[in-house]
Amino acid sequence: MTIKPGDKLPAVDFNVMTADGAQKLSTDVIFGGRKVVLFGVPGAFTSTCTNSHLPSFLRSLDAIKAKGVDTVACTAVNDIAVMTAWAKSVGSDDKIMMLADGNGDFARAVGLNVDLKAHGMGERSRRYSMIVENGVVKTVNVEDKPGVNVSGAATILEQL
Repeated sequence: MTIKPGDKLPAVDFNVMTADGAQKLSTDVIFGGRKVVLFGVPGAFTSTCTNSHLPSFLRSLDAIKAKGVDTVACTAVNDIAVMTAWAKSVGSDDKIMMLADGNGDFARAVGLNVDLKAHGMGERSRRYSMIVENGVVKTVNVEDKPGVNVSGAATILEQL
């Protein structure tokens, strides 16, 4: 079942790079008591994710935070080393929180996983964005066709 507005995020651990190195952080820690914009991508370093989706949030970061958002976070079914390298390569490190969902546990738990084995990518996350307040989903925008059509920063800014 796909997560929908009003649902609480499931308890899942992400790998996150901190000043003290890689750490596991739970959804309760990341989303509890905070307003977070979360966007999911099929994979770090993939063309649409790197050239369109992530940059839309990077360009709009100040405007999003001006609307009361504490954190903008990105998740992908990649390991923490890949997520960290991707953030550095696009200049989003220390700006957008990178949540490594290496085994796809979060993607499956929220029903936003997708089988991309036909494309040599294995099981990944669908492309989406959501607004989460204190661990509860307020909006979800899931792409139903290739590209960034409903899950980019422009949509989130309209919803905030």
